[in-house]
Amino acid sequence: MLRQVAEGVLIHESEFCQSNAVVVHGRAGVLLIDPGVLGDEMAALADDLLKLGQPVVAGFSTHPHWDHLLWHASLGAAPRYGTARCAAAVGDELSDGGWKARIAEWIPPDIAEQMSWDLFGLITGLPAGTARIPWDGPQVRIVEHQAHAPGHAALLIEERGVLVAGDMLSDVLIPMLDLDDTADPVEDYLAALRRLEGAAGDVDVLVPGHGSVGGADQVHARIDLDRAYVHALRDAQVVGDPRLGPSAYGKDFLPGVHARQLQGLARRSERGGTPG
Repeated sequence: MLRQVAEGVLIHESEFCQSNAVVVHGRAGVLLIDPGVLGDEMAALADDLLKLGQPVVAGFSTHPHWDHLLWHASLGAAPRYGTARCAAAVGDELSDGGWKARIAEWIPPDIAEQMSWDLFGLITGLPAGTARIPWDGPQVRIVEHQAHAPGHAALLIEERGVLVAGDMLSDVLIPMLDLDDTADPVEDYLAALRRLEGAAGDVDVLVPGHGSVGGADQVHARIDLDRAYVHALRDAQVVGDPRLGPSAYGKDFLPGVHARQLQGLARRSERGGTPG
């Protein structure tokens, strides 16, 4: 179930959308990043960690989308963190009585039935500008930016040469811009790619939120691929991205996502670039 990708860093790939949960070994237990997605997968992950004698001592959600806010009782009651903006977005989402039904509309029914709703989204926002996750293990640098979702964070495990990219730099999913919460989603995404590029100089392993783990040669290749897609999206050009091809992983839904992003940017342009 768990696969080692670097010293002290392991992943579990979910059956749902090739989602990657990341485990980082510390002194007294592990940091668990973006656990999920299926309930039985999280229970099995907790069992594997128990057998290794490694309790979960901290959790982290890279951004405030439902598949990155999950938890399971068997993982314990460790503190779960996110950036300040991520936690604020989650707090806003959960602030009214209809939040569960609203979020469930985005989730496949068979997954929603397995979810521990009472543990959903219980993250603590780290103070704005926090540079590293507070835990007793390898230093994990927070590379926050505003692409994809409010307070999105990539994580750089410098001692291990690992970049955990959240929902960016995937080999199976195209860039998905945040068209609702930002004044300039295209420039925000390009700025985020520049931040990741600047942080990735000594990276040997890339772990995207969804898709395949990449080696050192893949880091800049994926940054370049994402940048080319965003440029083409901005300019309404024909996109030759292999992730939109007829044999691609997301061939059944990504062309629709791409079309909606084109339409969304066109509407924003007509309104003068205002969010909403």
